[in-house]
Parts: sequence; C-alpha cells; structure tokens
Amino acid sequence: MPRAIPGFLIHRLGEWRRKPLGPLLLLAAAAGVLFFLKLASEVREDEFRRADEAILLMMREPGNPADPLGPPRVEEMARDLTALGSLTILTIVSTIGISSAFFAGRWKLALAGLVSVFSGMAVMNLLKSTYARARPDLVAHVTTVHDASFPSGHTTMASVVYLTLGIMIARTQARKRVRIFVIALSILITLAVGISRVYLGVHWPTDVLAGWALGTVWAVLFWFAVVNMDSRKARLAAAGH
Repeated sequence: MPRAIPGFLIHRLGEWRRKPLGPLLLLAAAAGVLFFLKLASEVREDEFRRADEAILLMMREPGNPADPLGPPRVEEMARDLTALGSLTILTIVSTIGISSAFFAGRWKLALAGLVSVFSGMAVMNLLKSTYARARPDLVAHVTTVHDASFPSGHTTMASVVYLTLGIMIARTQARKRVRIFVIALSILITLAVGISRVYLGVHWPTDVLAGWALGTVWAVLFWFAVVNMDSRKARLAAAGH
C-alpha cells in the first residue's frame, strides 16, 4: 500500500475488504430509490400509459377486457397468489417470522424485522396518498380494491415482508445453497404477487414495478442493518466483551 494514502483511508479500505456487503447494499438501496423516483415522475406525466394499457390487454381474452386470459382455474390461482400479499396473510407470516427470531434469542434481528415491516407499510401508505393514482379503468377488476393504485400495496408489502423474512432465515443457515434457495423462493413469491395484481386488472404494470422497487429497497436496508449488527457482535466477541 503506497505511503501517500492517508491512514484513515487504509483503515477504511481494510474494513470494506473484510465486510464488502455494507457499501454494496447502500449503493443498491440508493439505486432503488432513484429508480422509484424516476418511475414515479414518469407515471405522473403519463409517459407509460400506452405500455401499461398494452400489457393489461395482453392478459385479457382478445375482444373481452372483462375476461382474464386462460381458463377459470388460472384466474382462481391468481386470486390465491394475490392473497399472499394481503394484510391478513402478511400479518400472520410476519408474526411467525419475527416471533421465531425473538424466541430464538435474536431479539435485535426480530426488532429490525419489525421496524422494516412497519416503516415499509407507513411509507407505502404515504406514497399512495401522495400520488393518488386511479386504478385501471381499461379492464374489469377481478378482485376488490379500496385505495389508490401507485405504488401497488400488495406488491410493496409482499416484497418487504417476504424478502425481509428470507434474509432473516438465510442469515441463520450455514450452507450457501440453502441461503440461495431461501432468497430465491422469497423473490419468486414477490414476483408472483405482483404479476397477479396486473392479471386481475387491479393495478397498472408500473404500479407493480414501483412496488417491487420500493419493497426491495426496504429489504436491502434491513439486510444492511443485519450485516452491521453481526459485524458489531463479532467485534465485541473478539474484544472479549
């Protein structure tokens, strides 16, 4: 290492080599926020209207916007998948995951998960009321809706909850293949929930895209918090505290 580099930079570079996830996670979160803001700006100017309409109509039987593409069993499956992002299911899943971490002695992890879920919900509701985008009127709604369209609440909170819990579970697994499987399964569920919202005609595709971005940002910030908690715990253990 050249002597011209200040000592504090050498120390910081050494820390980043030992735990490179921290800066990368913050960078990913910042990129997600910028993507969401750019998308929201374009949505307000109605720049994606044609693309939104085209995708919605692709998921409908030709000439009949009231009929989702495919047989009735596919429509029923879509309603089942969209329920994975409902308040009731997410509350049950969050309670099981967070309480399991708490009773396993990982109370800081449980607290971080709780903060992630509740803060994500608060921000999502604030953004819905701020943008106040109308629901799609191009096709018939196949399930009941109550609030504004942007961002998709089901998609946002499914991303927050399932990705957060996926990270919580993955952090407890020693084998890499198990960690990859858990995270991949979490991502698959969030994708399925988002696609089902468009298929059922209750969201524009850009609502869902924004929900994925926002929820992922929250999960990545949770991951950053967990990485830092574990690093601090390791340092204290090394120091004999």
